[in-house]
Amino acid sequence: MAASSNNGALAEQQLYLPPSLPLEGRVAIVTGGAGGIGSAVSSHLASLGAKVVIAYIGDSGPVQKLVTAINSTASSPRAIAVSCDVSKDSDVKLLFDTAASTFGPDIHILVTTAAVLDYDYPKLAETSEETYDYMFNTNTKGTFLCCREAANRLIRNGKGRIVTFSTSVIGSLRPGFSIYAASKSAIETMTKIMARELRGTGITANAVAPGPTATPMFYNGKSEEDQSNIIAEVPLGRLGQPEDIAQLVGFLVSDAGGWVNAQVVRCNGGNV
Repeated sequence: MAASSNNGALAEQQLYLPPSLPLEGRVAIVTGGAGGIGSAVSSHLASLGAKVVIAYIGDSGPVQKLVTAINSTASSPRAIAVSCDVSKDSDVKLLFDTAASTFGPDIHILVTTAAVLDYDYPKLAETSEETYDYMFNTNTKGTFLCCREAANRLIRNGKGRIVTFSTSVIGSLRPGFSIYAASKSAIETMTKIMARELRGTGITANAVAPGPTATPMFYNGKSEEDQSNIIAEVPLGRLGQPEDIAQLVGFLVSDAGGWVNAQVVRCNGGNV
């Protein structure tokens, strides 16, 4: 009897195994999608079956390589690149329009990784108004414009997912990051309130707050000693990798993450 019961339990567990391509048939927009974390997110979502619209700004070389790499693994195009200044409403609307015209009207996922940072790491007293505007325009306003569009256009069948990006610096309060952290704090609040405002739509909204991660944003402007000191603060003894962050995003936008809503998830190896 015990063996029979165990076999039944095993059969029940197998019945609920997640699909090998949990995002098959879904369309994802990733802003900053060719950046350090953004490229890992774009690739990971595509590997889970999503069709990915990669928003970028500036040099098109890296994003075209990324699109080519993603599409080389699929029988039909799974990724496109769209130039988009997220601080401009017209660009954001065109981004969503292009996603709909390319992959169909149903858009399921928005991930906003686009962000900028002043690599001189000025103290607040030494920060220019131009630097303040630069970070808030891209980080905060850009996220606002994308989230506003997504709130009105994502599919309403329980598969809609919004993932914004914050930072664990809000917890560590590291000097030199006052304006950057402030711009991200606004995103956290905006995301959590938006999740409540989306009641009844089936759309979830969460923020991911990475810690030190091996991307140009971490290395730029820091000495080797600075880098070593920051890594030493991480209990797991290493820098995060972009793939660490991408896997968390993949969970949040899948059916498995459907009960996670209005949360800020710090992904930082325990350094905060």
